[in-house]
Amino acid sequence: MTSQTTISATGPGDKAPAAPSAPTPSAGLRGHPWFTLITVAVGVMMVALDGTIVAIANPAIQKDLGASFADVQWITNGYFLALAVSLITAGKLGDRFGHRQTFLIGVSGFALASGAIGLSHSIAFVVTFRVLQGLFGALLMPAALGLLRATFPAEKLNMAIGLWGMVIGASTAGGPILGGVLVEHVNWQSVFFINVPVGAIALVLGVLILRDHRAENAPRSFDVLGIVLLSGAMFCLVWALIKAPAWGWGSGTTWSFLAVSVLGFALFAFWETRVKEPLIPLGLFRSVPLSAGVVLMVLMAIAFMGGLFFVTFYLQNVHGMSPIDAGLHLLPLTGMMIVGSPLAGAAITKLGPRIPLAGGMAATAIAMYGMSTLTSDTGSAVMSIWFALLGLGLAPVMVGATEVIVGNAPMELSGVAGGLQQAAMQIGGSLGTAVLGAVMASRVDSDLAGNWTDAGLPKLTQPQLDAAAEAVQVGVAPIAPGTPETVAAKITQVAHDTFISGMSLACLVAAGVAVVAVFVALLTKRGENAETGAGAAHI
Repeated sequence: MTSQTTISATGPGDKAPAAPSAPTPSAGLRGHPWFTLITVAVGVMMVALDGTIVAIANPAIQKDLGASFADVQWITNGYFLALAVSLITAGKLGDRFGHRQTFLIGVSGFALASGAIGLSHSIAFVVTFRVLQGLFGALLMPAALGLLRATFPAEKLNMAIGLWGMVIGASTAGGPILGGVLVEHVNWQSVFFINVPVGAIALVLGVLILRDHRAENAPRSFDVLGIVLLSGAMFCLVWALIKAPAWGWGSGTTWSFLAVSVLGFALFAFWETRVKEPLIPLGLFRSVPLSAGVVLMVLMAIAFMGGLFFVTFYLQNVHGMSPIDAGLHLLPLTGMMIVGSPLAGAAITKLGPRIPLAGGMAATAIAMYGMSTLTSDTGSAVMSIWFALLGLGLAPVMVGATEVIVGNAPMELSGVAGGLQQAAMQIGGSLGTAVLGAVMASRVDSDLAGNWTDAGLPKLTQPQLDAAAEAVQVGVAPIAPGTPETVAAKITQVAHDTFISGMSLACLVAAGVAVVAVFVALLTKRGENAETGAGAAHI
């Protein structure tokens, strides 16, 4: 007996799909919406957690395996590249073969790759299995959204996506805390081993609970050239953004990769108009709300990920907090995302996405402006206010933009839509870190020499100034061994003041991006196709 459910599109001679308020009953656990949500949340939690938890383990990995700084960068970059490049193609695989099977393969592969990393004794194996983690993570993320879209009735979908977003937000923000505890009290391998039992739980739940839902007109073939063109364009774009801080934004290498990326996207768009079953039917983007949702995810990720990138350095290097303490100080952000996500889902169901999304981005803009006013003496209470407001602003955007993108796509393209949503967030995060990093570097380069001289410190040569600027960009005071205490105090003050000046400007830019996103949010509306296939199981 199979667990597959076929969902037909309405057309001449076809029966209309069941109304969302009267879903087809389902016996037992198989296909139950809320148990489906729990199952996909457990799987997605691994991927979201790994986005931040590994950063805490990197220094221990570097020391234990004798890795270079460049090697350690690849631990993060390899994972991120594989994830970002593969998401849309992985979503198409789910549309073609079924989201249940794709999710189960993704969960199993991710857990096995995690265990293999923990058993690795060389940096080459760690990086290789991190790339595999990214590929398998790309399989399960869009599949999770496709399963929610197919399982929940339209009136319950926003609430489900809200809870799903809550899990992602909590896992992302909680990564540094859990990572710090594991690295400090166990070892760096435990950061990866923890995924093995979690993946096993998700696999068992998936086998018992998940029901496969496929649209009758699901894709039957693969756009191989489209996959190659899109993957190549995405790789060049993300790689250029990752390497731009090291190469320089004026570097010919940076612009060469960006130019190849633009050419790749142009060729991909042309090819998609020629192939019978395109990877991404360009007609999707005729939907203004769907296109607005994709742009909104990019802008939100630029403001959020780009701004938060510097806040972690601010807490640890300016305030001198441990990774665990820094993570605890971000709990107001995590807590408001946990509380706000289901509430945002309920509000979006009642009001539609436009007002909650615009309000959320307005709150994000205010929070980022508030974070631009932080100083080296700012207390925890004031920080908490801005972090909490940021979490409250992000919650409706994470929920609403996801629903707008997935809900405005046809059922047979729900996986591709889920991949678009996740890819937009990954690209936005990379773009935010790169662009705001360039803003920070520019401010530090322009201010450091003057601040250094004004403090009465010995003049630096250009190579010394360049090295000092690199340290100051992450809030570290460039104090040489044996420096007298009074001089070290002046250097620390100059470094922190210069860093905070750069962080303030970066947060103001992020606030400006969030303001633009407010107007983009006004173009969104409830998914036109949300009811297609929804409610296929018992609530």
